Amino acid sequence: ECIYTKHLCLDGRQIHLEIYDPCSQPQQGKLSLADELHWADGFIIVYDISDRASFAFAKALLYRIRESHIGVCKKMVESSIFLVGNKQDLCHMREVGWDEGQKLAIDNKCQFCELSAAEHYQEVVAMFSKVLRNITANSKVKEKRRPSGSKSMAKLINNVFGKRRKSV
Repeated sequence: ECIYTKHLCLDGRQIHLEIYDPCSQPQQGKLSLADELHWADGFIIVYDISDRASFAFAKALLYRIRESHIGVCKKMVESSIFLVGNKQDLCHMREVGWDEGQKLAIDNKCQFCELSAAEHYQEVVAMFSKVLRNITANSKVKEKRRPSGSKSMAKLINNVFGKRRKSV
């Protein structure tokens, strides 16, 4: 399988990445990513601006991700999906307009950018950093909710059953 691993430090925090690349696998005419979609904390969907078929595949991936995350905290899912139009250096061969990519991102409530991985690796680094910051920010929000949830539960139990009475 095409799972790439990387350890890096971002904002003083050690991060372990596992990146799954479904496009490197033979598709055989179907899009079944059920197992992969459940362990992912974020998604970067890349299409080639000079290839309309890759844009259609990206659209299908977005739909599949949305479909599999129904019932999951929507704010977390929305901020951790990025749609990326690659090969901006091939504008003269463009088949997918910037506005089409932007509209697809807006329709699917995800973030959007166009870049050229071949000419400007710094744009790729910046995009990955933005994705990771969004994911780590979302995980901090989830961590903060847990204690307050348990405190709320303790308050609820205390209100229902009253404070502990002294034995007679």
